[in-house]
Amino acid sequence: MEESKRKICAQYALLLLSCCFFSQLYASSDVKFYESFDEAFDGRWIVSEKEEYSGVWKHAKSEGHDDYGLLVSEKARKYAIVKELDNVVDLKDGTVVLQYEVRLQEGLECGGAYIKYLRPQEAGWTAKGFDNESPYAIMFGPDKCGATNKVHFILKHKNPKSGEYIEHHLKFPPSVPADKLTHVYTAVLKPDNEVLILVDGEEKKKANFLSSDDFEPPLIPAETIPDPEDKKPEDWDERAKIPDPDAKKPDDWDEDAPMEIEDKEAEKPEGWLDDEPEEVDDPEATKPEDWDDEEDGEWEAPKIDNPKCEAAPGCGEWKRPMKRNPAYKGKWHAPLIDNPNYKGIWKPRDIPNPDHFELDKPNFEPIAAIGIEIWTMQDGILFDNILIASDEKVAESYRKTAWKPKFDVEKEKQKAEEEAESGGLKGYQKVVFDLLHKAADIPVLGKHKVKVMELLEKAETQPNITVGVVVSVIVVVFSVLLKLIFGGKKQQPARASAETVTAETVTEKTDGAETSTSNSQAAEEKEGQSDDAAAAPRRRTRRDN
Repeated sequence: MEESKRKICAQYALLLLSCCFFSQLYASSDVKFYESFDEAFDGRWIVSEKEEYSGVWKHAKSEGHDDYGLLVSEKARKYAIVKELDNVVDLKDGTVVLQYEVRLQEGLECGGAYIKYLRPQEAGWTAKGFDNESPYAIMFGPDKCGATNKVHFILKHKNPKSGEYIEHHLKFPPSVPADKLTHVYTAVLKPDNEVLILVDGEEKKKANFLSSDDFEPPLIPAETIPDPEDKKPEDWDERAKIPDPDAKKPDDWDEDAPMEIEDKEAEKPEGWLDDEPEEVDDPEATKPEDWDDEEDGEWEAPKIDNPKCEAAPGCGEWKRPMKRNPAYKGKWHAPLIDNPNYKGIWKPRDIPNPDHFELDKPNFEPIAAIGIEIWTMQDGILFDNILIASDEKVAESYRKTAWKPKFDVEKEKQKAEEEAESGGLKGYQKVVFDLLHKAADIPVLGKHKVKVMELLEKAETQPNITVGVVVSVIVVVFSVLLKLIFGGKKQQPARASAETVTAETVTEKTDGAETSTSNSQAAEEKEGQSDDAAAAPRRRTRRDN
């Protein structure tokens, strides 16, 4: 009986081992290449010996993890490194998945973080001589600089007619995530000519290799092209409309009449102070003790608005306002009529395209090596978990086990840092206050800046008054801008100034207590005048000898 049990257990164990063996064999057959960088890359990856590629690659940990990767360690450098595959990968054989992780630990202002999947060396390249000209089959990954912000997917395809290799760029590719987290980029090449671009496992783009809507230039050239030898006839008239040759300028058309004239009906407002200047010397300003007339020139008091003009409709020389001239017609032009000789917009005739060919499937070049050849202004770019597989589920399993745990940790850390930086403010509140702080830096706010900053600081510590503060600050800024635009001179005896806006009360309710902050217009004007006097620059002038 015991012997029988032992045999049964042995059979189960053998079956289990067989299942594990065949399962591992199946999995390994789906993984064409995998690099985790758990071990140092020296001896396995070959750094280009070209002089221009002076950037130093390092085997380093991802910040905050025990996981290693391939690190771009210096700013403003060119980098080139390559790994030859043990077995060439045929892209024509079913589904092929290209996937890798990259973390932009210092962000990415200008540079690339893409990978080139290289053709066999028979195409004319060497590992130690790897550079920008080394022939690749596919280029895939993030690239960002200036107006460029995209996850590249470029297929280099051979035209069977001309023999030329042409770069075909994916149209409207996804953009690069704007953070410093680890992201995983996946390109799935399917046997039905589809290509999928995934970022963090989420499909961002679906395209068809043979569609002219998806690749530029299209893989299949147009059947016809414009004849380069065709020339536009000299008598070809492309003008749809022409001036009427029979039209005559009317006798009463005055081309010299001005667009605007003085309003003769306008009258000077009562109380206008003709003899008063708009600005006068500040009576409270005094000559600085250290002022040297010989070195600094004659001292002049700073100017202030003439207080006599505040209650008057205006000061200085009165001039009639301008109004539109009813007799103005401008330069006369003959009316347009249909051109009897119009033949349309000329274009060369089409001829058969000598480079055209039909294609059922792309003629993919095989992949014999993986190369990273980039120029970047940022350091801290970390490559990891580079995978080539023949099954989408295999790539998905690598994302779940290798990428997702790291990403979740980084995401939580980022969230905690953002909350700490905002002092507990919610995300939208932080954005609002960031914008308000920028608005408070506008130079034209002058003496109001201090009060605006005080309001913002108080609101940041008491988020429940955010809305009231936002409205108050916007009103103040808008009022000051209006005053600046219209020159601050009022045509009515009573004027409403920007100072009255800040006199409004902002009611704050915190901890069950209600506080009221208000500033009187008179106090503001007094403080503003003293501020202006203190801040007024010296006027340095020289007397003419």
